Amino acid sequence: MLPFRTGRGGARKGAGRKPKITGRPGVDHRERAPLAKRFPVHVTLKLRSGLPRLRSRREYAALRAAFAAGCQRNLAGTFRLCHYAVLNDHLHLLCEAESRAALSRGLQGLLIRIAKALNKLWSRRGRVFADRYHDHILKSPREVRNALRYLFGNGKKHAAEGREVQVTQVLDTYTSAPWFTGFRERITVLGLDAVVRPVADARTWLLTEGWLRHGRLCVHEMPSTA
Repeated sequence: MLPFRTGRGGARKGAGRKPKITGRPGVDHRERAPLAKRFPVHVTLKLRSGLPRLRSRREYAALRAAFAAGCQRNLAGTFRLCHYAVLNDHLHLLCEAESRAALSRGLQGLLIRIAKALNKLWSRRGRVFADRYHDHILKSPREVRNALRYLFGNGKKHAAEGREVQVTQVLDTYTSAPWFTGFRERITVLGLDAVVRPVADARTWLLTEGWLRHGRLCVHEMPSTA
C-alpha cells in the first residue's frame, strides 16, 4: 500500500478563493442551484465601498436608463427585469429567466450596462460591484409576495430605523413601485407617462397571479423586523 502524502492537496484551513473586500465575506462561490423558468428570482447586488450613493437624482436616472435599455435588449424574453429597489449601496432585482444560463447572461449584460453608466457619471474606471450577485429562487406565492413587500418597503424600513435613507412619499420612487399594479390602493404618480418604463412585464404565474392568493399589497406595508 502507498502512504498518503502529507504535502499539498485536500481540504485545509484557509484554502479557497478569498473575498474581494477585506474583512467581509463575499458571496459563496459554490455551484448555483438550477433554475426552472416558472420561478422568479430575487437578486441582490452590493456596491463597492467608497462609491457615491445610488439614491440620488443623477445616479438613479443613470440606473433607470440602464434598466430600460436592458429591457429593450432582452425583448426576446429569455431574461426579464420585472421589479427593482435602489438603496444607497446595493440593488434588489426581481427577475425571470428561461434558465440558470439565461439568468447569468442577462444579469451580466445588465451589470455591464449599469457599471458603464455609473462610471461615466462618476468620471472613473474600474469595478462598480463588490462581488458576485446573491440570488434566492422564489418557489411559492407566499415567497413572491414577501419579496415584493421587501422591495417596495425596504427603503421605508431603513428610513424608520434612521439608516440614512429618506422616503418622503407614500411610494418609494427609487423602486419600480410606480409601475406596479398590485397595490390595494389606487395611486397616481404625476409625470410617470413621460418616463421610459424601466421594467418588463412578468410572465411567470407566480409573479403575475400566484402571489395574489395572499392578498394585494398595501402601500404602507414594510418588511418584518428580524
